[in-house]
This record gives sequence, structure tokens and C-alpha cells, in this order.
Amino acid sequence: VARIRRGVGLRLLVGVLLFSSAVTLVLTLLQLYLDYRHDVGAIERRLNEIEQGYLGAIGENLWRLDQPQLRLELEGILRLPDMRAAEVREIADANPLVVAVGERGTRWVMAREVPIIHVAQGSPRQIGTLYVEATLADVYRQLVDKALVILASQGAKTFLVSLFIIYFFHRLVTRHLVAFAEFVRSYDFHQPAAPLRLQRRPPATADELDQVVASFNGLCASLQRAYDDLRKVNADLELDIAARRQVEEALRKSEQRFRDYAEIASDWFWETGPDHRFSYLSERVANFGFDPVGLIGRRRWELAMDLEEEPEKWRRHFALLERHEPFRGFVYKITRADGSPGFAETSGKPIFDAAENFTGYRGGARDMTAQHETEAQLQQAQKMAAVGQLTGGVAHDFNNLLTVVIGSLDLALDHVQGETRAIVETAVRASQKAANLVHRLLAFSRRQTLRPETLDLNRLTTGMEDLLRRTVGAHFDIAMKLEPGLWPASADRGQVESALLNLTINARDAMPEGGRLLIETANKRLDEVYVAHNNDVAVGDYVVLAVTDTGTGMPPDVLERALEPFFTTKEIGKGSGLGLSVIYGFAKQSRGHLKIYSEVGHGTTVRLYLPRAAAAGVEAVARPSPAAHARGDEVILVVEDHADVRSYVVAQLRDLGYRVIEAEDGPQALKILGSDAPVDLLMTDMVMPGGMTGRQLAEAAKRQRPRVKLLFTSGHSEDAVVEDSELDSRVQFLAKPYTRQDLALKVRAVLETPD
Repeated sequence: VARIRRGVGLRLLVGVLLFSSAVTLVLTLLQLYLDYRHDVGAIERRLNEIEQGYLGAIGENLWRLDQPQLRLELEGILRLPDMRAAEVREIADANPLVVAVGERGTRWVMAREVPIIHVAQGSPRQIGTLYVEATLADVYRQLVDKALVILASQGAKTFLVSLFIIYFFHRLVTRHLVAFAEFVRSYDFHQPAAPLRLQRRPPATADELDQVVASFNGLCASLQRAYDDLRKVNADLELDIAARRQVEEALRKSEQRFRDYAEIASDWFWETGPDHRFSYLSERVANFGFDPVGLIGRRRWELAMDLEEEPEKWRRHFALLERHEPFRGFVYKITRADGSPGFAETSGKPIFDAAENFTGYRGGARDMTAQHETEAQLQQAQKMAAVGQLTGGVAHDFNNLLTVVIGSLDLALDHVQGETRAIVETAVRASQKAANLVHRLLAFSRRQTLRPETLDLNRLTTGMEDLLRRTVGAHFDIAMKLEPGLWPASADRGQVESALLNLTINARDAMPEGGRLLIETANKRLDEVYVAHNNDVAVGDYVVLAVTDTGTGMPPDVLERALEPFFTTKEIGKGSGLGLSVIYGFAKQSRGHLKIYSEVGHGTTVRLYLPRAAAAGVEAVARPSPAAHARGDEVILVVEDHADVRSYVVAQLRDLGYRVIEAEDGPQALKILGSDAPVDLLMTDMVMPGGMTGRQLAEAAKRQRPRVKLLFTSGHSEDAVVEDSELDSRVQFLAKPYTRQDLALKVRAVLETPD
């Protein structure tokens, strides 16, 4: 039984059962279908008989309005098999006669409604309708009973037949297959066993198993002879020492050649003779547009463009070649096949034969054109950054002057009329043109060539995860919070990757003792209110890439200069000061936005806003109208240490109808909470001076007023701020910067949250 359970017998039994069951099921369904058609047909014929036999009498009785006789006719119909309900309905304008017997069903019924025609004065006329309903419940019940009987009987028969088949299959086949396996498992070429024999009574004539055994024994004999022959061949190979030494010598020379190639690590290989003419060039020389065959027989310097420009360099190189010395990293200007200039770096090693005679050089080269172009672009970028710093300082002072001039002119417009007003308006227009000129001067320093494309920042970020982890090291924890359904962004892929890498390196350097680094993506709609306080960005949809660290943070004076070119707080030689300024220039040139939020001792968050790409199939976000802002009249206590931010929040909340109490730190807020002043919502910054954080203030507020609602704000992300605290997961959080719409909806949502 155990062998049957582990072998093919069980699978054979299952297969027979499944096939037989499938055949039985199909035949049973066919039989049930035929029976169903027969029974339904009988009911339909009965309905036809009712229509033919009863309709005339019912019509006469309905014409005479003989209600008792109509009821007798309908009860007679109801006594027929399978009839469930019958009804006669007169067609009349008022108070039609209706006679019904039986109860109508809701399922498993067959109904028929026929018109009742009465001929009066030779003219037929419909005077009513006859409705007859038959039930199919008995038909379905009989079909179910019949199916159970057929399936039970056929299933038992199939199971018994399958058991009988598997038993005989085991007796006739599988037990002998097990014997085959045991024989093969124990067979040893060193000690051949006796031929295989089956443990059964020999049949009168050889069957298939006997033929398999005979073939198997013949195969074993052939394998034994082949094994003996192989032993003889191995003995002969061990005696062929001279041939083996020749193979080893050829292998050593081949390994030496490829070791020479590996030492010079080039993009393509070349080989010259004693006269320094090419005798071999690999296919990679096509990088310069040359045909390798066409260069055979030419010297390397025949392709150079700087023989006259740098004669001293070439004189030293020719002297080295005459001394048959190796060289490495020789860079020269080359003429491509199309006539355009390029740069190549080559390295070579002299070749000598067994008699130490010089036979040429073997080496490799690589294309340095792209690297030279990159270095030139870097020099240009550094030059433009310096120009940008200079023009930025000039434009800052000039903008201050223009602010005073334009502001004074605006005030003057309110007090002058006539010809004087026209003169003032001309001065205003001239001042605005001057302001535009300053903006163009500032844009001059960001003259980099961008190749914007539609990007999936989630895919780009996850694709760089391994690189970022290797960059920061093992003692830093990198977490990613990527928004599902992220919009596509329009930006230069290389610039975005460089920006993410630079932000990650800055975050690492801000955490010398290690820490946590959070990378986030999000969809963001910047509305008119946000733009009014950040006039360097346009209203619209943006895709946000944010990097948050738990490092030392930046004090206000450092934060103010963070985007200046060449400004850095790192040690000399450890930072150029161009990282954030270059990212800022890229964001501006991409019609995006850069925002930095930092708290000393708590960390920094840098958010890069990139414009949403106008990709097909992406719906634009509807712009909320001012009427859509949620309003209220509750009392809100705003705790914010930054005066400008506090003034902005208080003004916006009061404009939304709320009553606002403001405090600049935690102790002042606790005094208000300890008074009789009503407070429905405590809106507090997470990081504040004075020795009390927003979390500590919230815990103290809950002890004094358990029913007060809480709303936390911070320039850091929610994960970075709340991770190490003990706040309840239901506490609401609003990340800075936020728009008027964000503030209104969040405050309303918190106030309407049930206790």
C-alpha cells in the first residue's frame, strides 16, 4: 500500500477516477437535459390544451359576467397537473371584473397570458385576458432526485473498477519497476552483479517486461565493456607526457597575452610591428568612425592633430618608443574619420621574442572626447556660477532700490491726476522694465543645456537605491516613502539623478555620527495663496522629491546663504559649495521650485518641486475655488515661534471665520490653556525654542483639557518628526509649507473628527 501511495499507481487511480467522473457527469447532464425538455414540453402542451379547450367557454361566461361559472372553469384548470394559478381579467374602463384562483409564484414558474375574443354581431372583439401559471418545482425536484441516484451509482461503480485496475497494474507492472530501480541503484562497475531477473512465474511467451529486462541486461554488458575501454584510454593518456607539456606551454603564452591586455585596461586593442605601423586593431576602434582594416599599415601619429601644437610632448613620446619602454595614459588629439576632432588616451607595452629581439608594441586605447567635453562644461559652469554670484549681489541691491521707487510711484498714483498721472505711469512702466532687466541678468548664470523628458520619480528613486546606500555607508538608515499613483514629472533625467545624489551626500555629511535619511515623493498642487508668499514659483501641479535627515540642522544665518554659489560650512577641500546652488539653478531653469526647512539639532528637509508632465491619459487636478475653503467659528490656539509664519497662519484662520489666540512658545500657550479662555483646537509647531517641544506641549494640554483637538505642523516630513515620539497614531499632522487650501481643509477635518 505504501508503494502504491508513493508511486504511479495513485496517479493512475486519480486519473481513472477523474476521467470516469467526467464522462459520468457529462452523460448525467445530457440525460437530465433531455428529461427537462420532455417535462417542460408536457407542460407547454397542457397550456396549449387549456387555451384550446377552455378559452371559448371562459369567453362566453365573461361576456355574460357570470362570475361563479368563471370561477368553476378556473378551478377546473387548477386541478390539472402542475397548474398553480389562473386569472380572468375583463377589459373595461371602470371596475373591470377580475376572477383569480390559486397563488402566483415568484420563481420556477411558466406562465402564459392569452387574449379572450368574443364575436358579437359578426365582429370579433377582445373582452379580457386569461392568465395561466404552471409550476416547475416538481420538475426540478424530480431532476435532482434522478441526478443523485445516477451519480451515486455511477460513482460507486467507477471507484470499484478503478481499485481493481490499480491492483492489477501493481501486480503486473509497478512492483517490477521497483525491482529495476533497486538493481540500478546497487550496480557497481568494479563488481558487476548477476543479470537482472524478475521475481515471477515465467509466462509461456516473453512479454514486454521480459523484453525490457533482456534489453537492460544487454545495456549493462555494453556499459561494462565501455568502462573497461575507458580505463585503458586513461592509462594511455597518462603516458603521453610530452604532448601534455606542449599544451601547457601554449596555454601559458595565451594567458600572458591576455594578462598584458588586462594590465592596460583599454577600450580597444592594437598591435604594431617594429616600425610602429598597425598590424592589428580591434573592432572597438570604430568608436572614432574608422574601419580597422583601413588603418592597418599606418602609424598612430599620422592621425594626430597636435603634432605642431605640442611638439615637446611628442618629442618625449618618440624618445620613449625608441628606447622600447612601456607607456601609459598618453593623451593626444586625433582626427576622426569624418574630419571632426577628438581625444584618445593610449597605453602600450613593448613585445620581445624568445631571443629578446624587439618585435613591436601591444596596447590599447580609449575615447576621451566625452571626458574633455565634460571638463570644459564644468569649467564653464564654474565660471557661470561666479558670474551668477556677482550679478546676484548687484541685482539684490538694485531690486531694493526698485522696490522703493515702484512703491513710491504706486503711492503717488493715488494722489495725482491728469498729465501728472500719465508721467507717473510712464515712470512705473520704466521701473518694471528695469526689474525685468535685473531678472534677465540673474538668469544669465544658468545657461546649461537641459533635455527634459517625462520621468517616473518613483522608478528613478528605487533604481538609484543601491547607489545611494553605497554612497552613505552602512551606519546610515535610508527609508523611502513613495506615493502610489505619482504623477509623471518633466525634467532632465541626469540632472534629477545628480540632484538626488547631491542631496543624499549633504544629508550624510550633516549626520557625522550616523542617523536616518528619508526620501519621499508626493503630488502637490501649489495654489494662488502659496504663490503669493513664494513668488518664484507658478501656480500649478508639481511632483515633489524630498530628502530629510536627522542631522545637526542649519542656523538661520546659514540657511539664508545655503543657495549662494561657493558658500559651504564644510572644511577646506571637502566641499565646493556648488551643490545646492546648482540644484536651485536646475529647478529654476526647469520651471520648478526648491524649498529648504531646517531646525538646529533636529535636521533638514530639502524639497525639489518639478513641473508635472502633460502626459497622455493623466487628468489635470481641478483648481479649488475660494468658495471651496472650509470655514468655521471655533477657537484655535496657534503656537509658532517664527513670527512671520505665525502672522500668516493667524491672518488666514481669521479670514476663514475662526477665533484665534496666538502664542510664541510652549510656556505661554500653557498659561492660556490654564485660564478660562475657550480652546477647541491646539495647533502647534513640533520644534520650538524655550525647552518645550510641540509633543511635550500636547501632552501637557491633554492633561489640562482632555477634549481639546490637536494639530501638529513642521517643516520636516511626518515620518521624520513623529518617528521617535510617543504620539498616538490618530494625531493629525500638517507639513510645511502648506497652502491656504491645505490649512483650511486640515483644520476643518481635525475639528470634525469625533472624540
